[in-house]
Amino acid sequence: MTGLPDLNRLRLFAAVADAGGFTAAAERLGLAKAALSQQVARLEAELGVTLLTRTTRRVVLTEAGSQLLDACRGPLLQLDTALRELGAAASAPQGRLRITAPGDYAAGVLAPALAAFRERYPAVSFDLIASHDVLDLVQDRIDLAIRMGWLKDSTLRASRLSEFEQWVVAPPALAAAAGVDPQWLATQPWIALNLLPSPRLWTFVARDGLAQTVRMQGGCEVNSPVLVQALVRAGAGLSVLPDFMVHEAVARGELRRLYSDWSLPPAGIFAVYPSGQHVPAKVRAFIDFFRDWLATRAGEAKA
Repeated sequence: MTGLPDLNRLRLFAAVADAGGFTAAAERLGLAKAALSQQVARLEAELGVTLLTRTTRRVVLTEAGSQLLDACRGPLLQLDTALRELGAAASAPQGRLRITAPGDYAAGVLAPALAAFRERYPAVSFDLIASHDVLDLVQDRIDLAIRMGWLKDSTLRASRLSEFEQWVVAPPALAAAAGVDPQWLATQPWIALNLLPSPRLWTFVARDGLAQTVRMQGGCEVNSPVLVQALVRAGAGLSVLPDFMVHEAVARGELRRLYSDWSLPPAGIFAVYPSGQHVPAKVRAFIDFFRDWLATRAGEAKA
């Protein structure tokens, strides 16, 4: 024998041995008896041994046939089980979902969504990795990343889940002295989020299309939106934050939104996952679930 035998022929041989003959095995497999006999004969030729002694009444395993059947039955059963499980995982959400998102978003938004997702799909468990770093999904074997803002070109696949507005927010004391247009912001202490490519440069667009680009000065820099919000609430300065982070604080009067007549570029919320021909059912299910969950949450916030 110059190589491994054909796996399907091993299956057919085991089926004949278990059924006790070619006729019964062919009926179980839905094959023609002649075709089944031919495949087993080819397996014997590949191995260079006789596996079955054929008589007019029955088929009997040879010593080599018994050895082969004992050796391959367990692995074939394990392989069949694994293939059935893979087929089930491809059609129904199950297994472990490894997902990553920025720390503040993971805690404030993604965690409750995952809890609700598990109620609907109890066969899915998850590993949640909170990180502001852009992790390598393939190397780290991560199924899905939630990323925000504007995506760079990538070989990864992405689905847009939602979008959010960016609001200029200030503590009430600073807000009371706000100027008539966004250029006033350049004179104020600014809390910059250094995760952004240009955390001190913002372009505002008025309703009539007039654009103003403002370069913020002074203040401090931090590496977390949660810290930005905490510093603004403490009166350390002003900043830009996603609407979903601050709309409740604004509604309660703890923060003030400035220049609501001017807009900043909206940013997206994306599900990013490795490219491939087949997307696992657990990933497809969570993307659809999370998109609907975000839409419902946004509707409740506006109500």
